Amino acid sequence: MENKKIWFRRKRYGWGWTPATGQGWLVIFLWALFFTIAMLNIDHEWLKNCFFVILSTLFLIYICYKKGEKPRWQWGEKKEKNKNL
Repeated sequence: MENKKIWFRRKRYGWGWTPATGQGWLVIFLWALFFTIAMLNIDHEWLKNCFFVILSTLFLIYICYKKGEKPRWQWGEKKEKNKNL
């Protein structure tokens, strides 16, 4: 199996990802920039901008899925069971 670099780690609580590297933070920054631009232009062509926001969010999720750990629901770190008891 190929040793790929993880851009996004699983969240410790809940479901989803959080950026783990500079590349991950860059992706989040670019998504936030696109989102802000679309919201600033919402009055002019709102349907086009809503489509752009939905499309860019789906693309963000795709990148997180491809470059991140496998997502799953979790509640914190797993604790090791004490085998000495």
